[in-house]
Amino acid sequence: MSYKNTVFQRQNKEFKVNFSSEEISSDTSIILLEKIERKHKIIRDISSLIPDYRNPFFITHSYEKMLKQRVFLLMQGYEDANDAGYLKHDPVLETVLDGKIVSQPTISRFENQINKHTIFDILNFWVDRYVESLRGRDEVVIDIDATDDPTYGNQQLSMFNGYYGQFMYNELFFHDGQTGQIILPVLRPGNSHSNKWYVSILKRIILKIRKRYPDIKIIIRADSGFSNAPFYKLADDYKLLYAIGLSTNEILKKRVKRAENAVRFLYQQYGKKHQHFISFKYKAKSWHKEQQCYSKIESTGKGMNVRHLISNFPKQKARDIYFGFYVKRGETSENRIKEVKNMCFSDRLSNHNFWANFSRLLISSIAYEMFLILKGMIKETKFTKAHKWQIDNIRLYLLKVGGTIKKTVKRIYFQFSKAFAHKKLFEQLIFR
Repeated sequence: MSYKNTVFQRQNKEFKVNFSSEEISSDTSIILLEKIERKHKIIRDISSLIPDYRNPFFITHSYEKMLKQRVFLLMQGYEDANDAGYLKHDPVLETVLDGKIVSQPTISRFENQINKHTIFDILNFWVDRYVESLRGRDEVVIDIDATDDPTYGNQQLSMFNGYYGQFMYNELFFHDGQTGQIILPVLRPGNSHSNKWYVSILKRIILKIRKRYPDIKIIIRADSGFSNAPFYKLADDYKLLYAIGLSTNEILKKRVKRAENAVRFLYQQYGKKHQHFISFKYKAKSWHKEQQCYSKIESTGKGMNVRHLISNFPKQKARDIYFGFYVKRGETSENRIKEVKNMCFSDRLSNHNFWANFSRLLISSIAYEMFLILKGMIKETKFTKAHKWQIDNIRLYLLKVGGTIKKTVKRIYFQFSKAFAHKKLFEQLIFR
């Protein structure tokens, strides 16, 4: 019995390892991403907004190729530009990208040369692209939320945030609450309050939507960090509907005190958990007029849970507004931000330059939008179990798939394993 290349034995069989197989890539499904890009042209259109001042006689890689590589590798799970060094001989990536892999230094220079003016051009395009997608709709829900991005280096405008207790960037997202699309991603200094800049940005979004669709109904949904006087004035000026959380204060505590005591009594005396809603008019000193406030008073068994909500929904009960609309932002906004941040790696803002980090946020957002298109394609199939897949599931089950590549004079074959668990789903997506 030969023990050369033997890893272990089981009964009378040897388990051996060698490196004699043909070149295999773990990212063969990247061809599906190329097909999506060829149809929707997101990367092509955004890269065309980046001015290229390089000498054309010395250009090896176009900005479109650099952006495509960065987005595709993010979608495949490669978080950093450094990963290009480990993939420079990958046959599938070289074929799909039509040439050698762009090196990490070149990618870093690309990210750092995107300046403030280019960022603003991309943001304007981003909103215009979203507005174009609203054709045929009579209603849009805009979810607004922010998230922290801890920083550990010497990044520009990385500042200490007292609420989060850390040095960080503050990312602001406007999402479509019905489709999950990112309406606009914004990077802010770390010490920004949740509502910094958001009203002026929201106004620009509203103007673009109303210019194209004057009669569309616009509904705003956000947590208490976004409740302020300028927003309520904006809502009146542009006839917006809204459901906005409201932080508690001494006045609100007094307004709900009686109901809170009653709910607490039910639990303490009878062990009965109970929810109770009350509504009343409320006006903070800085607000231009009274607003309708709804308060949920709940005994949870672990203490009292009191939440306040401001809304101008006509003829709706407090419970319906809260559970039928407001709390859905957990799925439509908070979970979508988790996908951008944790699954498309928008928390990897480790460049020194602020605008380079803003460009990284945009690149992660492009990856998210590509995944959103892929989600839509999956939902059109009969594979119902896949309809609820998050980005991590799509990456694991559909994109991180091994295969080989075979080239002839006129054809290039991407060859997958016969044991590919989701090959029928993949076939429907790639050949549709």
